[in-house]
Amino acid sequence: MTSIPQPQSLSPTPVLFCWSGGKDSALALHALRQRDDIRITGLLTTVTEDYDRISMHGVRRSLLLQQAQALALPLHEVRIPPQCVNPIYEARMEHALRAELAGGVRTVAFGDIFLQDLREYRERNLAKLDMRAIFPIWKRDTRELARKFCRKGFRAITVCIDRKKLDRSFAGRELTADFFSDLPADVDPCGENGEFHTFVFAGPIFSRAIGVQRGEVIDREGFTFCDLKEQAP
Repeated sequence: MTSIPQPQSLSPTPVLFCWSGGKDSALALHALRQRDDIRITGLLTTVTEDYDRISMHGVRRSLLLQQAQALALPLHEVRIPPQCVNPIYEARMEHALRAELAGGVRTVAFGDIFLQDLREYRERNLAKLDMRAIFPIWKRDTRELARKFCRKGFRAITVCIDRKKLDRSFAGRELTADFFSDLPADVDPCGENGEFHTFVFAGPIFSRAIGVQRGEVIDREGFTFCDLKEQAP
C-alpha cells in the first residue's frame, strides 16, 4: 500500500525582539507570542555605558536582567556612550545585528505604533544588512492598547516623563485606569510621541512578577526620572 506524502510543516521564523522594557514592547511581544509561525530568539536592548541603565528610560540594568529571566529569553545588549551621536549608535547596532544575521536571524520586531519616520528609519537600516522589520502593533488604536494593557493584567510604572507634556507628578505612577484617564487630552495614551516611558514588572508574558520599589525622583534636561530599585526580599 502506497502511503500518501504528508506536507512538511514550515519551521517558525526566528525573530529578534528590540526590547525597551516598557509597555509597548510588552504588548508587541505578547502579540507575537500568540503566533505559531514565529519564534522569538532573544531580546536586543541598548544600555548606556557608565550609567549601566536602559537608554532613554533610565532603568537599572539589574531590572532589565530580571525581565529577561522572567521572559526566559536571551538578552543581547548594545552598549552606547552617554549623549550618543547617531553614527556611533548605528555602528554598534549594526555590529550586534550582524552577529544575529550570522546566526540565521533575518527579522527584527519593534513595538512602534504610528511614527512613520521612525519605522522608515528602522527599515532602511535593516535593509542595508538584508534584514527586515516587523511591527506587531502598528497602527493599533492607542486608547484600545491602553485598555488592553490593563485588561490583560500587565503592570508598569512610569520611569521617565517629558515635562513639556506632563507634570512631574506623573513620574513613578503605576499605569492604572486612573493614570490613563488623568492624561491630558493632547498626550497620547501610549506615550508614542515620547511623552512618557515605562517599566513593565508583571503581566502574562512573564513567568513571575518583578519586585520593584520607587526610589528618588530626579529632574534632568527637561525630563523627570523615577529611579526604580529591586525590592528588598
